This record gives sequence, structure tokens and C-alpha cells, in this order.
Amino acid sequence: MKINHILFVSPLNQELQNLIEDYKLDKEFRYLTEEEIREEDLDWADAFVSFKTRASYDYSKVKWVHSLGAGVDSFLFRKKWNDDVILTRTICSFGERISEYSLSYILKDLQYHDQFFHQKEEKHWKPTTPKMLSDSKVMIYGTGEIGQKIAQVFSFFGVEVYGVSWSGEQKEYFKEVFTVDSHFTLLNEVNYLINTLPLTEKTEHLINKDIFSGLSSAGFINVGRGESVSELDLLHALDTGQVRFAVLDVFQEEPLPQHSPLWQQPNVMITPHISAVTTAKEAVECFVDTLENLEKDKPLSNKVDVKKGF
Repeated sequence: MKINHILFVSPLNQELQNLIEDYKLDKEFRYLTEEEIREEDLDWADAFVSFKTRASYDYSKVKWVHSLGAGVDSFLFRKKWNDDVILTRTICSFGERISEYSLSYILKDLQYHDQFFHQKEEKHWKPTTPKMLSDSKVMIYGTGEIGQKIAQVFSFFGVEVYGVSWSGEQKEYFKEVFTVDSHFTLLNEVNYLINTLPLTEKTEHLINKDIFSGLSSAGFINVGRGESVSELDLLHALDTGQVRFAVLDVFQEEPLPQHSPLWQQPNVMITPHISAVTTAKEAVECFVDTLENLEKDKPLSNKVDVKKGF
């Protein structure tokens, strides 16, 4: 496939352009904001490159769409897709970043950081023995690249790691992978749940009261998509103690509205979608590599299955 005209739509256009120019690619580029883009730009383009657009565009006008992030729900969720258009996504250090993010909050819990912080404020000496990672059971929703990297990191420390996927296909670093329908019996044994699921019509609100009700004072970390979790059901699970604490990096609406009751929850940690930030350098490296493979008809490891949505 030959790509000559490439349209970038991103608030990071200037930084992306500076990095791309170092590659001296024999291509024509346009770097536009969403406010600047016009129909004739899509008519001109062979490729459309963006992260998360607010508007819907006619992607059937181009040959290739590339997401500057790992998620592609802004391109596919509840939208029609022309099968002739190739969709790819950015693969870089997401797995490592999310693994470290998740590990940090679980260690914080096991080492009683909050308890000792409050004891220090009160000048109260009360020893409590920290728990061990190797005594923990973690269930990861989503066994793709990111989920598998988390499993690798946690299993290195002796954690018993379980996975949940649609197929239930067994994968390395997981003690066992369950299907969505078959994993409920293990929920009451799990200490921590980590959600890495993308947003598709099948995953929307997948994590809800049916799952939370099976937990027994577990910790919950969401680094997938906010819409894959029912926030109302999560609030109820926090109130009842089914979920002891939650670490939330993604939400149904972002930025999280001021009126959201999640802000008031003492046992909820909120971070502003930073668990797996794509640096401009990583985004450009993946884009250039994908472009080269595409034009040489090489396999695309980051090609999206548009039927599955990831």
C-alpha cells in the first residue's frame, strides 16, 4: 500500500511535526486542529492520524487510520467502519507504565502506608506487620498486551494472577484464564481486581453489580476505559464493603465532573488518566514503524480487529 498524503489531527502537532521531520520521510503532511479540518482535507489524505477526536469523520475517504493511543473506541464505538480502511493503534510502553501504576497502589495497600501516615500525625506507635505480594491473588480483566505485561510483572513477585477474557484462551504468566461467564466462582478469593478492558459494545458496563457482589473486601483498579465500569454499582460496592478501595484513572466522563460523588469517597483514589501516557517520541516511533510495514506489506502487529473493537 502506498501512502503519500498524511493528515495529523492532534493538540501535540508541533511536537509531532518536529520529531517526524527528523525521519526525512518522502511524504506530504498536514498538521491541523479539529477546528481547522475541512472535508477537502479528508479528500486529500491517504492516512488520518489522531488520538481521540471529538467529532466523527468519514474515514472511508482514507486508506489508513492510525491512533496515537492504545485505545480506538473513539473511532469504532457505536460507529460504522469501512472494512477497506486499515486501523492501527500505538503500541509502546503502556504495559510497563500501567504495571508500575497498579503495583504502586497495591504495595501502598499491603504496606499500610495510609495507616502509618495517620499514626505519624497522631504520634501514635502501633506496629502492624505488612502483608506480602506473594500472598495475594489478582484478577486482570483483559489478557491482551497490557494485561499480559501486568501479569508478567506481578507473577515475578509470586502473585497468583488470574485473567478474564472472552475466549478464555490460556496465556503465559496467568495461573488460569477464565471466560467472562466462568470467572464468578473465584471472585470471593481475589484480593485485587485490575481492569484493562477496551471500550466496545460488549464491554460497556461489563464490570457491574454482578461482579462487585461476588467480592469480599477487594481492591479495584481501573486503567482500561471508564465506560466499562458501572460507576453507580461501584459506589454501592464501596458503601457495602464489597470493594474496600478503588483506584480510578479513567471515567465515564472526562474530566471527571465536579459534582461526581466519586470525589467525596474517602476510599477512592482519583488520577487524571495518566497511568499510560503516550509520549510524543513513542507515538512517532510507532507511527513511522507502522507506516514502513504498511508500505512494505509486512505484518502489522498493531492492526485492530474492527469487529472486536481492539
